Amino acid sequence: MEELILNDIIVIFALSIAILFLCSRLKIPGIVGFLITGMVAGPHALGLIDDPQSVQNLAEIGVVLLLFTIGMEFSFQHLLRIRRAVLVGGTLQVVLTVLAVAAAGLFFGLAPGHAIFFGFLLSLSSTAIVLSLLQERSEVESPHGRTALGILIFQDLVIIPMMLLVPFLAGEGGEPSSGAVMAFLVTSVGLIAYVVVSAKWLVPKLLFHAARLRSREIFLLSIIVVCLFTAWLTQSAGLSLSLGAFLAGLIISESEYAHEALGTVLPFKDVFTSFFFVSVGMLLDLGFVVAHPWTVLLLALAVILGKSVVAGTVTSLIGSSLRTSVLTGTALSQIGEFSFILSVVGIEYGLLSAGAEQVFLAVAVVTMIATPFTVGLSPTLADRAGRLPLPERVRSGNIREAPPDEPVLRDHIVIVGFGLSGRHVARAARAAEIPYVVIEMNPETVREERERGEAIYYGDAARTAVLDHVGVDRAKALVVVISDPSATGRVVATARRANPHLRIIARTRYMSEMEELFRLGADEVIPAEFETSVEIFTRILTTYLVPREEIERFTTEVRAGGYGFLRATARQAPCLHDIGFFQPGAEIESLRVGEGAEADGRSLADLDLRRRHGVTVLAVRRGTMVLSTPSGETVLEAGDVCVVIGPEEKVASVDPLFRGEGG
Repeated sequence: MEELILNDIIVIFALSIAILFLCSRLKIPGIVGFLITGMVAGPHALGLIDDPQSVQNLAEIGVVLLLFTIGMEFSFQHLLRIRRAVLVGGTLQVVLTVLAVAAAGLFFGLAPGHAIFFGFLLSLSSTAIVLSLLQERSEVESPHGRTALGILIFQDLVIIPMMLLVPFLAGEGGEPSSGAVMAFLVTSVGLIAYVVVSAKWLVPKLLFHAARLRSREIFLLSIIVVCLFTAWLTQSAGLSLSLGAFLAGLIISESEYAHEALGTVLPFKDVFTSFFFVSVGMLLDLGFVVAHPWTVLLLALAVILGKSVVAGTVTSLIGSSLRTSVLTGTALSQIGEFSFILSVVGIEYGLLSAGAEQVFLAVAVVTMIATPFTVGLSPTLADRAGRLPLPERVRSGNIREAPPDEPVLRDHIVIVGFGLSGRHVARAARAAEIPYVVIEMNPETVREERERGEAIYYGDAARTAVLDHVGVDRAKALVVVISDPSATGRVVATARRANPHLRIIARTRYMSEMEELFRLGADEVIPAEFETSVEIFTRILTTYLVPREEIERFTTEVRAGGYGFLRATARQAPCLHDIGFFQPGAEIESLRVGEGAEADGRSLADLDLRRRHGVTVLAVRRGTMVLSTPSGETVLEAGDVCVVIGPEEKVASVDPLFRGEGG
């Protein structure tokens, strides 16, 4: 069995790489690539998967981790802000969809129970696909992202009442028993109580003690246990695993460890979520689609259009703008994965025949495959809808966006590490009235400093999710003052990828470590070994009563010589940086010439940056050598770092010239 699972995983990953490569070349979304992988490798095509059930199990883990990460990016405050979308929007969307589909079914001669059941199937949308697309497009926090999430949460809750009503629709169950309804209500209240108690007391204490041990393994396992235990609770209560995972994410989001937890889980989420999309693709019987192409395509088109109109109308009815309504409607236009679970129950009670099941599966998978394209097309549709002569209330809606809970920082300093050096940097920033945030790995320090009002967050700054939380893409500078040299390198490399224009200053212990940090993207490296030797010799000269002015002159010369390979003089780099920092419109940036970049192998005269782009090259650093007055004949090479000055938008416009093939 283990060998079969391993074979299936190898087949899926190898085939996915090839198909995703082609999709990337053709500008096709990655989710579609995974769906195509499932269609090709599945039992209805090449039959390369020996154990489809194992893939389904891995797919469930992927859905759980996806909803878990979404929950961690949210909070109870965010959930309260979308309560209208959950309660009113979700109810209207499900009810109106069921009524519309049931009316169509009755028109075509279906029995009432069968028609309503088809309404149940089509009213649900794919939580995994929609949220994965929104997360990929960074739109979870957008107005349409929050509205779609709210409606999806309601759909995950309403699946249980639907399953309770299936026997009644089939004419076998009479009506839902009061005991079942009471059990559902008691379970819901108990689950809410568990979530509140866990968020306020249990989980923060658990994660605090796990973080204090400084063991990545214990911290990761603690997070996974919270996620899986909560998901198991909801499943035991008859609710969906995905709802439990989302609630587990909400629980952790209330602690100061949320973003470190998010960074820890994200790599696993990406891997396991791919299995979900592959498993959906495996459901599609290509032979059935080829035999009945027009039936499947026309029904899929009808579902997409119908669900888009209903969801968009509901979004407009709860007060959203026309643009938000169009974007939300198209996002919820597919049939959901929980409809597959509901269809199994329907088959058991005779509400869905074998032939109808094949049509339903084919139409459902086609609508899922079409979702990335409809979502990509939705901004264009929204723009065209905005040109229609509609009333202003419909165009603008009556919901006004609430201001963000915290002001958005810009041009701030990110301080990594809050030991003695980090505290000094923070003190200097406060004195200069420069905004800053701190990232620290000691949970006790984080707790103490947060109580004192310090802007400090727990997390590993080498994780992209942690840096994103502190706004590294909007920061002016990042200062790394931690003791671990390998961790310093990882932080520098991650920060450079996140913000190519960020000024990175790193402290290291030994001068031998400087070159590697420069290679990873640091702009300045301060070796403690060098500064310690300077300070020791200064104290010795003071002991021998050498005049203070001579000591200062001597230390200035020593620093200038010691940092000669880093900058022309000890005072030169700060002066250039100060120009860009304090004069409005002027920006000093360091641009690294990438391998294969347009600037690679070309002279400054050939690039003619000043005339074409309004940007001037001040200096070029090549390895340990600095060309402080480069001429037009200076030919740039891969790895060179060019110091340029110009208006911010002009500097940004020349950045693509310096990016390599991988940048």
